[in-house]
Amino acid sequence: MAIDFHNDEAGEDEDHAEPSMNTTPLIDVLLVLLVMLIITIPIQLHSVNMDLPAGLPPPDAPEPIVVRLELSSDNQLQWNGEAVADRAALDARFLLAAQQPVQPEIHVHADPKTKYDTVAAVLTAAQRQGLLKIGVVGLDAYAK
Repeated sequence: MAIDFHNDEAGEDEDHAEPSMNTTPLIDVLLVLLVMLIITIPIQLHSVNMDLPAGLPPPDAPEPIVVRLELSSDNQLQWNGEAVADRAALDARFLLAAQQPVQPEIHVHADPKTKYDTVAAVLTAAQRQGLLKIGVVGLDAYAK
């Protein structure tokens, strides 16, 4: 590698430049090494064995049956808009719903002024009768 020294006698008016190294041969050697490295690396052929499904896709899941259970602030219950007389009638409806081959989803809509004990008792009764899909809907009313 050569170092270029400027001749000070050639021109006295020119600024004195610092000596610099000629980097062109260095870059050439690095490019040659890079090309040799790329050529010598073996080509990787990866294959992934995958079992793809055959036949028709499975049918879409049926729409779930939804039961809307409303609790008012004076502890009155409504099952899909029908008034429920007492706790025994509610338990009977829960039991019938739990015995169906496809259990319905129970959506509990409680008035914001409904007591917590009433909501908890309804959820507990549904769970005791064997219902698995129970949810409290409309919680955004409680965020205020």
